[in-house]
Amino acid sequence: MTPLWTAADAADATGGRVQGDWQATGVSIDTRTIQPGDLFVALRAARDGHDFVAQALDNGAAAALVSNVPDGVPPDAPLLIVPDVLHGLEALGRAARSRTDATVIAVTGSVGKTTSKDMLRTALSQLGRTHAAEASYNNHWGVPLTLARMPAETEFAVIEIGMNHPGEIAPLSRLARPHVAVITTVAAVHLEAFESVDGIAREKAAIFDGLEPGGLAVINADIDTTPILRAKAEAMGARILSVGAAPKADARLATVTLSDEATVVQADLGGAPLLFKLDAPGRHLAQNALAVLAVVDALGRDMTRPKMALAAWQPVDGRGKRERIVLNPTDDQAVDLIDDAFNASPTSVAASLDVLAAATPPGKGRRVAVLGDMLELGPTAPALHAGLANLPAMAAIDLVCTSGPLMAHLDAALPSAIRGLHTDTAEDMAKQLPALLWPGDIVLIKSSKGSKLSLVVDGLRKLGQAARQTQEDAR
Repeated sequence: MTPLWTAADAADATGGRVQGDWQATGVSIDTRTIQPGDLFVALRAARDGHDFVAQALDNGAAAALVSNVPDGVPPDAPLLIVPDVLHGLEALGRAARSRTDATVIAVTGSVGKTTSKDMLRTALSQLGRTHAAEASYNNHWGVPLTLARMPAETEFAVIEIGMNHPGEIAPLSRLARPHVAVITTVAAVHLEAFESVDGIAREKAAIFDGLEPGGLAVINADIDTTPILRAKAEAMGARILSVGAAPKADARLATVTLSDEATVVQADLGGAPLLFKLDAPGRHLAQNALAVLAVVDALGRDMTRPKMALAAWQPVDGRGKRERIVLNPTDDQAVDLIDDAFNASPTSVAASLDVLAAATPPGKGRRVAVLGDMLELGPTAPALHAGLANLPAMAAIDLVCTSGPLMAHLDAALPSAIRGLHTDTAEDMAKQLPALLWPGDIVLIKSSKGSKLSLVVDGLRKLGQAARQTQEDAR
């Protein structure tokens, strides 16, 4: 296997001091997932990575990036020693970006950035060697880690960039130096750290600070803050491609047709009709996919194979993945689970409820929404939670169960006909929800990650596993 980093290359990139003549085929920050041949990066975060260097080397790490020789590590161990490990990782990322001729696409947005990153990887992989993070690595260590893992022969790289506070996006964009920067949307997310949605828009627009000269800025045409995004892109000398349902959008959504398991999109791209299908329901997915295809077109590449790849694309766990949970294999009693428990904001909850509303439960099944607290919304959080009761999709929902102190405001605002179980904690919801479900129900689980409704998802999956095991034992 071609080495990703040699000791000499890594030393040149970081200015660090090398012990041993090693070669690394990957980069890792976690001993739980480290692979033989990885360079282990001993970051200081919730735990000090230096405490795990000996374990990493025992597990086959080629070397470790450290700021000192940790206790329990032989003095001649293979190491790259730098003054600051995070700065060393950033230097590796910067060097990896400089040594490749890849076309780099950076993605940010209040919602949809991880989905768009995954869609871009799926589409661009049809056109050349494509690199992107497997997980949502979009922060101050995730972006340099993604870059440091990028092989020199990469042809397309997709870099997701996120933020929680002002001033985070611009330096990460300058590190990535994208040729294309995509802003999926701007919404009321992280309001604890911003005075207004306009402030969020200005922070998202900072992704254009790192654009390469003549780069392409892809913006959402349908939001109130579009002028802020456009003004920033113009100030940076970027070409602009707008995406949305707005009449003057460069890539315009004409019609979006949702079914239980698919989305059919009719669009207009640069004056030419565009028809494509996704093997997952969601208007928000339609707009994300249109932006992806618009990027492919803007790069001068044929869309045929990317369109076919997107037609088979599926959301991952926690981001809208749909699966069937069989509760009684004998008579095929089951519920359909939509797992969207990784993140939540008023915008993304509305999109998920639209998907649930478009679904058709079999038999006497119902559309059931299980909603957990949306976090980091600041002082407006109670009103934003209560306001979900007014979403048009609520008219098609049969039962709404809520969990958490903020979702108590939604519970109080719901019509009595659809008000279901409310619990203070996700643990209580996980225990009590199964008894409320009927065969044929379609169950949406939606919350911020910190609200821990993933416990409900895990609980339902375990019920399905137990049912299968019972059937197998009876044979």
